[in-house]
Amino acid sequence: MTTAASAAAAQAQTADNGGERVIRVALAERSYDIRIGRGLLDGLGGAVARLAPGANVAIITDENVNRVLGERARASLTQAGQRVETIVLPPGEATKSWDHVGQVCEALLAAKIERGDIVVALGGGVIGDLAGFAAAIVRRGVRFVQVPTSLLAQVDSSVGGKTGINSPHGKNLIGAFYQPSLVLADTAVLDTLPVRELRAGYAEVAKYGLIDQPEFFAWCEQNWQGVYDGTDAREYAVATSCAAKAAVVARDETETGDRALLNLGHTFGHALERLTHYDSARLVHGEGVAIGMAQAFRFSARLGLCAPADADRVARHLAAAGLPVHPAQIPGGVGTVDEVLEAMAQDKKVSRGALTFILARGIGQSFIAKNMPRDDVRAFLEADMAGGPGV
Repeated sequence: MTTAASAAAAQAQTADNGGERVIRVALAERSYDIRIGRGLLDGLGGAVARLAPGANVAIITDENVNRVLGERARASLTQAGQRVETIVLPPGEATKSWDHVGQVCEALLAAKIERGDIVVALGGGVIGDLAGFAAAIVRRGVRFVQVPTSLLAQVDSSVGGKTGINSPHGKNLIGAFYQPSLVLADTAVLDTLPVRELRAGYAEVAKYGLIDQPEFFAWCEQNWQGVYDGTDAREYAVATSCAAKAAVVARDETETGDRALLNLGHTFGHALERLTHYDSARLVHGEGVAIGMAQAFRFSARLGLCAPADADRVARHLAAAGLPVHPAQIPGGVGTVDEVLEAMAQDKKVSRGALTFILARGIGQSFIAKNMPRDDVRAFLEADMAGGPGV
């Protein structure tokens, strides 16, 4: 994936529709639109009616989102003539479990949701992942619509069809590739998010620049505050991120090739999440990704792949945006080097026991590094974990 290719894909797939940006995820008969703009939630009912006239709808959400946005979503759907059931789950990463996905599946069946009906995932990445997985397995597949309500979900997890739950062995190890029928990203709902959640989502925004768009990373360095404040920079960041991901997904839907680049920072980050037992009070996903990206660049610099100045630049920007960049910043710590290595051994990119990392030759020059020697990983972790943030 090159910078030129990503820029061309973004230009080709992004359309401006009266202030609303529309990005097409091109997957033949599974193609769908990502609609981005302020105030789109109130048009949910009309959007669902166009997708599936006469369909019944089940909203899957969590307690926090339901309290703030649930009634608006239900009102839009009922005004469009849909029968609506709402399934409300506890908030937090721990909800991505067998118990909760089983609860959702049984609730969908009890509500008589059929294959021609619509499941609406109204929430952040946890709800989107779990609801999408439930939609994939109930009646062997019910159509679903992603309505992401966090920055992280809008720029990353709602797009691309990765659905699933966590296991005690690791994050997202149980799931399916199952594409939504529509992604409706109302950027105005982000105005109500706590700043910590905005920061966590911003880590995934910066990631796209670090993968293969150095000019976008430079834009991020200048405009990150506007993403938090809800200026036009927010819509631009969401659209640019979605266009970059849509282009990759269209080429490599099931991650057999360069889609793995989207996991920059995740090998380290997922291990840290597992070691904190998915306790969001200590670490949320985007914070783990931020630490993981900083580590990936420090590891690359240690291996002589990129200049130390690039690793410093990444850490400085993420820290300026309010994100952690070192495991020492996680409350309560994360254990020993051996425990981190063991957690990494369950990463989805492991092949025949060999570790795979996304490393970098510079800003916007990430690549897939397979069969990384464990001794090199151990040596890096020993040195890195013994140090500190240094920013």
